[in-house]
Amino acid sequence: MLTRTARLATRMPRTILAVAFLVTVLCGAFGATAASHLKAGGFISPDAESARVLQIMADEFGGAVPNFTLLVSSDAGVDDPATAAKGVELTEALKARPDIEGVNSYWTAPSFMANSLRSSNGEYALVIAYLQGDENDMEQTAGELEKQLTGDFDGITVKQGGLASLYHDLNTQITRDLAIAEGIAVPLSLIVLILVFGSLIAAALPVAVGLFAIVAALAILRLFTLFTDVSIYALNLTTAMGLALAIDYSLFIVSRFREELGNGLDPTAATVRAVQTAGRTVLFSAITVALSMAVLSVFDVYFLKSFAYAGVAVVGAAAVAAILFLPAALILLGPRVNALDLRVPLRRLFHREAPAPGPLPSEQTRWYRLVSLVMRHAAPVAIVIIAVLLALGYPFLSVRFGYPDDQVLPADTTSRQVGDILRAEFPQANPGDNITIVLKGYRGDTATIGTYATELSRVDDVAAVLSSAGIYISGTRVTSAPPGIANDAGTYLNLVTTVDPATPAGAQQLRTVQAIPPPGPALYGGTSAINADSLKALSDRLPLAGTLIALTTFIVLFLFTGSVVLPIKALALSTLSLGAAFGAMVWVFQEGHLSGLLGFTATGYLIPTIPILMFCLAFGLSMDYEVFLLSRVREEWLATHDNTHAIAAGVARTGRIFTAAALLMAIVFGALVTSGVSFIKLMGLGLTLTVLVDATIIRLLLAPALMRLLGPVNWWAPGPLVRLHAAIGLNEDEETTRTRATETAGRT
Repeated sequence: MLTRTARLATRMPRTILAVAFLVTVLCGAFGATAASHLKAGGFISPDAESARVLQIMADEFGGAVPNFTLLVSSDAGVDDPATAAKGVELTEALKARPDIEGVNSYWTAPSFMANSLRSSNGEYALVIAYLQGDENDMEQTAGELEKQLTGDFDGITVKQGGLASLYHDLNTQITRDLAIAEGIAVPLSLIVLILVFGSLIAAALPVAVGLFAIVAALAILRLFTLFTDVSIYALNLTTAMGLALAIDYSLFIVSRFREELGNGLDPTAATVRAVQTAGRTVLFSAITVALSMAVLSVFDVYFLKSFAYAGVAVVGAAAVAAILFLPAALILLGPRVNALDLRVPLRRLFHREAPAPGPLPSEQTRWYRLVSLVMRHAAPVAIVIIAVLLALGYPFLSVRFGYPDDQVLPADTTSRQVGDILRAEFPQANPGDNITIVLKGYRGDTATIGTYATELSRVDDVAAVLSSAGIYISGTRVTSAPPGIANDAGTYLNLVTTVDPATPAGAQQLRTVQAIPPPGPALYGGTSAINADSLKALSDRLPLAGTLIALTTFIVLFLFTGSVVLPIKALALSTLSLGAAFGAMVWVFQEGHLSGLLGFTATGYLIPTIPILMFCLAFGLSMDYEVFLLSRVREEWLATHDNTHAIAAGVARTGRIFTAAALLMAIVFGALVTSGVSFIKLMGLGLTLTVLVDATIIRLLLAPALMRLLGPVNWWAPGPLVRLHAAIGLNEDEETTRTRATETAGRT
């Protein structure tokens, strides 16, 4: 297959490049509006009990759980006539819109509710409402309201917050972050590629393929929005992944092409040879990464499903560009791929002699000497590195998970500012932190509800219980029932809590509440219920996801190497490096170390979907370097059957390239650390550390040490599997061998 692809590229290079240009233009036009069609939610399953509560409250109880807040502040105080008039004006403006319901404010609400909408110092007061529609509708409405209602008005300041405003600010932040990250990653990648290749032409090719991958990623995201919900967070990570993989894959192809030119092959033969060898590595790497991303589809949250759909497609686009479009450019350039070598004027400037022409024998390279040294001390090297990685991963044992809120945004973002004030000045006015109990279809008497509310109000850290039988505090009914809390659809109870729902105390409070027998079938909602439902939904699918990743990775690496030992070794090493990265993420982002340097607010927990996404993505990427390294090691093993030499020679031939590839990938993912969204920052830092550790400590030190200890066992497989590997047509070794023999004969 790869040989036919290479032959096609060599026969029709101009046609293929014309098609590539046309595809780029079409993708650019189609994907230009992708960001406006992406959604900021997707962290919980729509079938979760807590999600059903939110829907019932919206549909049956007039949006009784607000998702939009206007924070009104004034130096004169919220009871000042001018401030009060402004508050009433804002309330009426919201009530006038048909897509908003459940509007209340400090100045218009009943007395029992008004007090909770006023800060203790009298400087702030709230207008609350429910914006109808899905995440996109809410985000767009919030954007309109921001322009219409917020700002400074003669000493009165109005800011907006709440979930709808959070969605709006997240969309704005993510779009801005994407431009900044690409503005950093692309020029830095070009600089590194110039240092690697010397030639400006050779360096520009991977960057060009990377830019194609970015445009393709945007078009792919836009395409999937036509059929399903796609997360806004996929915008940064998917384009970064496409850019990183496209540059890496192109680096492999261009390096092998230049190497074959140096060996005396003509451009056509060098192109075919590069695609047969490096292209095979790219193909297997792409399959491994795509399968790792596809595993995310088993989770019933569209935050993760988005990366499954778009991630697989983007990986495919990067691979096609590297295997088909890039060879077409190489065949046209030929030896000119080495043109504009910037090292030549630098040597003249510093009066340095040019190195001897031709590649240096592998045994004379520093990579060969380094790996040989490691293998002479294989056991102590392996023991020390494994111990260090386990120690780095230890903090992950204390990980805690919680649902994201406005604290993921920078402190100067409007919805974050409002959230900070709500947490500090309105401890009982954040409805998302409360527990909502829905008794859908309840037809019982209010006395039974009163008994139930009495018991609930005695639970620790429950400040009050609002029910159809009245408002209860510490087991005592203090006032009559709020309006609208019961209707033909049933009734609900709202528990005002004073405990952080993301803490273990919040989880325990929910369990205590659920243990009190309700007067009918009950559904539980609120942040603590969302956390519990999310963790259960994710943990239920984790064994399946882990099994699928391990199984698919094992199969692909077996097909690539013909060994059953090397895939097991690769799985173990990738898990070790990921564990170390996860430990670092807990230490930094959960416990808050380096929060000042990195510019985020530590909340004391991680978002549960992030480690899962990071695991699948990083696992696939780590296999990228495993496949690249093993491809050369296997070539040497098949040629010499000397395990020690094959390992050292394989690293010597690939070490410079895959460390450069790791640096390039680290630059792309490291650019995500500039994001204003804390968990995107976490992903960027985590993936950067994982890639660097994997390409250096793992591939240059630990993997050679373990392979030396295993010896010829590295290449072992049971007899039936050996015959299976020989029979299936997923490698082109025989054809490659024939091609090499023909080319050699032609030169002699």
